[in-house]
Amino acid sequence: MEIPKLWKPQDLFVIKSPKQSLRLVLLVFAVVCGIYILSMCINQTSNYLLQAKSLSIHVINRHNCHYPIFQEEDIHYLHFPKPQTFTREECACNPVRFFAIFSMQRSGSGWFETLLNSHMNVSSNGEIFGAKSRRTNASVILEIMDNVFNLDWISSSSKNECTAAIGFKWMLNQGALEYREEIVDYFNRRGVSAIFLFRRNLLRRLISLLANSYDKDAKPLNGTHKSHTHSPYEAKVLAKYKPVVNMSLLIPNLRNAQRKANRSLECFKSTRHILLYYEDIVQNGTKLADVQEFLGLPQRELKSGQVKIHNGPLSQQIENWDEVQKKLKGTPYETFLTKD
Repeated sequence: MEIPKLWKPQDLFVIKSPKQSLRLVLLVFAVVCGIYILSMCINQTSNYLLQAKSLSIHVINRHNCHYPIFQEEDIHYLHFPKPQTFTREECACNPVRFFAIFSMQRSGSGWFETLLNSHMNVSSNGEIFGAKSRRTNASVILEIMDNVFNLDWISSSSKNECTAAIGFKWMLNQGALEYREEIVDYFNRRGVSAIFLFRRNLLRRLISLLANSYDKDAKPLNGTHKSHTHSPYEAKVLAKYKPVVNMSLLIPNLRNAQRKANRSLECFKSTRHILLYYEDIVQNGTKLADVQEFLGLPQRELKSGQVKIHNGPLSQQIENWDEVQKKLKGTPYETFLTKD
């Protein structure tokens, strides 16, 4: 009678045939791959849940609102105002972004603001610091901004309770640079985004300034001053005036405008901001899409009812064109003579 052979653990590693060897290798490979894939899935799921939990709780604890997860860097710029003058009702949990448009007179900011306000979810409230009484000191400025960003500033641009972006236009000579330290601190603390809008061709801006100054006094449109026109007829009437440029002030004016723009960018470099040029917006439709993305808005086609006043070459818009041309030849501003 044959005595059965006892099994030993080391027998597991004894390969009895090529077929058995291949099966064993495939089995081990499949098991290892399965374990690896499972561990990766568990790890990624855990990370996602942890991220979702941290972001959601961050907002829910502050606002008692449930909404989709945003990027962590965006949380500081999402706000949930509680206005005193009305209730946001079902839109109370819709986040709102704060912004300010920094620009200089006759740089296309009025036209740009009408484009923004054509978006059903945007309220840009114009030059709220145009009145000197609203910028007597930093405290007054900050208090007014609190009022605007709490949706309690009432203007013709105010939208319904479902506003997704609220802001205003701020000329650089209206206290923006004078109280820059307090304003920058406020922007960074409150999560306000800055939109800088300038003109590349500062000579065209200067001509627009001179023409607008003339219109304030002459009022050729039935005795009414209009900084912006809304019909081809109005634009044609205002475009008839050709200013005479003061040669002694020409280069200093261009230099000062350039320096002021550069200074503002330097002062507000620590804020979340975007830089735009009027000419780029006119020539490139994607720039408006960039602005909407910057403000976290759903993309819409933006429109304005304003009509451009000055068109065509500068030689047809300046009375003493030959003098201007001669003065700027060989200077850093020579390109303004030909560029739009």
